Amino acid sequence: MDIYDILFWILSVIAVGCALGVVISRNPINSVLFLILTFFAISGHYILMNAQFLAIVNIIVYAGAIMVLFLFVIMLMNLNADGEPQKGHLVQFAGALSGGVLFLVLLAATKTAAADLVPKTATDIGLISNLGKVLFTQYVLPFEISSVLFLSAMIGAIVIGKKESAEAAA
Repeated sequence: MDIYDILFWILSVIAVGCALGVVISRNPINSVLFLILTFFAISGHYILMNAQFLAIVNIIVYAGAIMVLFLFVIMLMNLNADGEPQKGHLVQFAGALSGGVLFLVLLAATKTAAADLVPKTATDIGLISNLGKVLFTQYVLPFEISSVLFLSAMIGAIVIGKKESAEAAA
């Protein structure tokens, strides 16, 4: 067992434990914090697979922007136990049944999966320099078209924002 196997198992335990914390936690803010830790553990898995770009994007987009959005929504909703609907026994039974079926499907998938699908040798497929070379050689036209699309979306958002603020001032 080398260091990569040990890191894989540590990150896997952290990811599964925090994912269970997301589901089990009754406090929504704690659930979001557990989800952030899960995203960081998944980013660690990306780094182990030599996909640094995916790891950084996962941290910036999911653990950063989307989780801040989730926290703001949860705090603005002012969730408390008084407004929470009571769950009946039928809903609890349906949840336990669907969780059991999901567990059986995952168990069957891991049983039939081959253990040697991922090569043990490190490759440079996920490096950012290789991604840049491919983007600017093979996919330069779709890359430029998407940049024009994003530019037009930003200009549209500015125009819509200006129109609403001008109407509010009048």
